[in-house]
Amino acid sequence: MTASAAALTARKTARRETFRLLMRKPSFVIGNLIVIFWVVCAVGGKAIAPYDPQQNFSDFLHAPPGGDFLLGTDRLGRDVLSRIITGARDVLIVAPVSAVIGVTLGTILGLVMGFYRGAVDDILSRVVEAFLSLPIAVVGLLALVVLGPSNTTVLTVVGLLFAPIVARTVRAAVLAERELDYVQAARLQGESSFYIMFREILPNITGPIIVELTVRIGYAIFTVATLSFLGVGVQPPSPDWGLAISDEYSFIISGYWWPVVYPSLAIASLVIAVNLIADALQGVLSR
Repeated sequence: MTASAAALTARKTARRETFRLLMRKPSFVIGNLIVIFWVVCAVGGKAIAPYDPQQNFSDFLHAPPGGDFLLGTDRLGRDVLSRIITGARDVLIVAPVSAVIGVTLGTILGLVMGFYRGAVDDILSRVVEAFLSLPIAVVGLLALVVLGPSNTTVLTVVGLLFAPIVARTVRAAVLAERELDYVQAARLQGESSFYIMFREILPNITGPIIVELTVRIGYAIFTVATLSFLGVGVQPPSPDWGLAISDEYSFIISGYWWPVVYPSLAIASLVIAVNLIADALQGVLSR
């Protein structure tokens, strides 16, 4: 067996062992089941929703849960359950994409900071610290007010806001790797800095990056919902969960709690599920 074939076999064995350990963790299994449920809702959308999410039942304004409307209706007579099911699509598109953008940019930035050190690290670290000192929701709100709300703008702004946080984590991982023997050997062989960063160091810090991506997805779900609640995220007539809460929360004092509580529980369940997966990944990948 050649060295490359042996290395490939070892990687496959390691992946199987990692998956086996993850499947032994109840948090990973439960988290994935919840996420899969919402993915099915996002993909199925109107096909599995009992009613059209935009259909107004004028005779059933704020109808309580039960009967023909399992989770009740909102102020316009729209079925809450149907809007929650179809509203999963925007959440599961915007949040993961924004997290991927943030982790990708943060990984590149963290690699550069940790590998070059010196003046490059000092300057970039000051910039990162300046961003980290600002509340994400407030900065996102200001940026979206200036740029105008849209799905594309939301995922871009949230992704950019997450990048400094990820960069700090990746930088710490790179600092632990850059002085190891395999990096020094690559330098002695005359490999370029780009090759060493992306072909030597990056594959050895994928564990923290995967965990960071999972954590950022959870934060992105909450951040996107918050921005929608404030009116600068996903826009009407989308059945987005944060937007649904924004439209209905003022009616709670009148006793119409269900159009707010059920979307809130949907957000909470998805965030908790993602965090359960992140905790399981961290426990296994940090071994």
